[in-house]
Amino acid sequence: MDTQQVNQNSKKILSNRPLIYFMVAVFLFATTLRTPITLIGPIISFIREGLGISNFLAGFLTTIPLIAFAVVSPFAPRIARKFGIEWTLFYSVILLCAGILLRSLGATSLLVIGTILIGVAIAFGNVLIPSYFKWKFPLHIGLLTGIYSVSMNISSGIAAGFSYPIAANAGWQIAAGITIILGILTLLIWLPILRQEKIALNMPTSQTKKTQMWRSPLAWAVAGAMGFQSFIFYCSSAWLPEIFISQGLDATAAGWMVSVMQFAQIPMTFIIPILAGKIASQRPIVIFFTICYLVGFTGVLMEWTSLAVVWMILLGFAGGASFGLVLMLFSLRTKTAYDAAELSGFAQSIGYFVAAIGPVLFGFAHDLTDSWTIPIVLFILISVLLFLASFMSSDNRTI
Repeated sequence: MDTQQVNQNSKKILSNRPLIYFMVAVFLFATTLRTPITLIGPIISFIREGLGISNFLAGFLTTIPLIAFAVVSPFAPRIARKFGIEWTLFYSVILLCAGILLRSLGATSLLVIGTILIGVAIAFGNVLIPSYFKWKFPLHIGLLTGIYSVSMNISSGIAAGFSYPIAANAGWQIAAGITIILGILTLLIWLPILRQEKIALNMPTSQTKKTQMWRSPLAWAVAGAMGFQSFIFYCSSAWLPEIFISQGLDATAAGWMVSVMQFAQIPMTFIIPILAGKIASQRPIVIFFTICYLVGFTGVLMEWTSLAVVWMILLGFAGGASFGLVLMLFSLRTKTAYDAAELSGFAQSIGYFVAAIGPVLFGFAHDLTDSWTIPIVLFILISVLLFLASFMSSDNRTI
């Protein structure tokens, strides 16, 4: 399908259904992709005590979804090609609801099985949503990507904040299962999309020719950008509180520093996708977030804790900008929606594998040196690698 046909298809869809409806659908769908994971961390002690599980298994609960992302992501485009993107996303939310329900039933085996199902289900949304925007709304990719990424950040922060008081007052099972409400609402709002767009589910044969992503240097550059920004996000979320405590902050203040970083991401995750879609080369964005990363981590390395808020704001800006850009690269560096899904699956498989081993590697470096200096230097080195991969990915060309 050529550009003119795609634009006519987009205009037809928008004339039949207001864009605001899809904004709401995107917002709800995005809330299901992070909240089932982020709410677990604050209530992990309740789960451990309630089920009598080991600290290893308790900690592994937050790693299982990342492993599922890495394993499942490459297969998502193939399944979507068979069933259609809209139906595949719909089925993934059903699987997500089943996982949330099983996880909250109060048995160790069901807790693990449910967590695996949640990771598998979210992997489909992670991979297919960017290509869905490219396929259905090529004129509004930046706007919808901005709404999508902001929705994930806001909802995950709210879930992390409210899960502890819910678990303390109503039990960890209620806290772990409450996000099924978001899944059910998403299914309901997705039904009209399935009912009215069945004809548009399958892409033309000319578009479905498989692209060998692993042979493309550009695809590897995008995958590197995805992996390195994921490494920084998960390692900083897991270890920065410990680093600040070692530098003299109390536990409450250290926790708030991470909250500041997460909230600082929000404006960037909305602005950057829109900006990236309007400029030919995204390299100025890469330079911006690299400077923020390097200044922020240097401030942490030098233990200038009196300016910790400044460092966290800069790291938040950098994290939001790098994440928003990577999401857009799946669409900007490909010609078709199916290629966007293939690139998304390839890059996210590698990215989440790196994210899964990142916190463990970071902790190992600390144990080996009995110091936070080398781990913080590792942050700076990964930031440089992120710059190189993102800079290569941001040139105005396609796979």
